[in-house]
Amino acid sequence: MKTRRAAREWAMKVLYAHEISGDELDRVIMQLRPESTEDSQYIFASDLIERTKSLQDKLDAIIKDHVDRWELDRIAKLDHIILRMAICEIRFFDDIPPKVTINEAIEIARKYSTGKSDKFVNGVLDAVLRMKNKKKKTAEHENENSS
Repeated sequence: MKTRRAAREWAMKVLYAHEISGDELDRVIMQLRPESTEDSQYIFASDLIERTKSLQDKLDAIIKDHVDRWELDRIAKLDHIILRMAICEIRFFDDIPPKVTINEAIEIARKYSTGKSDKFVNGVLDAVLRMKNKKKKTAEHENENSS
């Protein structure tokens, strides 16, 4: 994998195949394993897969908080997986700027999912980022007041 985009696309494909097939995640990873597994992008993708899967319930709760009048099972599977991955990056990969993550998720949704998926993904992720920034500002304000 030469780019982070390729790494994210591979991670999405692995998580999608795992969810659709019900096969063990390790088995799906081995089946879809790229030729080169020594580069930093493969390591990033593997970490993203593992964290997204292990935090799935928490990520789904965040998604549910940001989709008005939608049940999670009504969201297109690919959109759901793209949202999980992007929220995982936004919340738990501090070295990646959130706007980069959002733009990548939008482009991946545009490439692989439905015609309106990019706008849906953008709306949800913008709301998630606003909430994260609001919580961060509140925490900073509380720290200033307690000093």
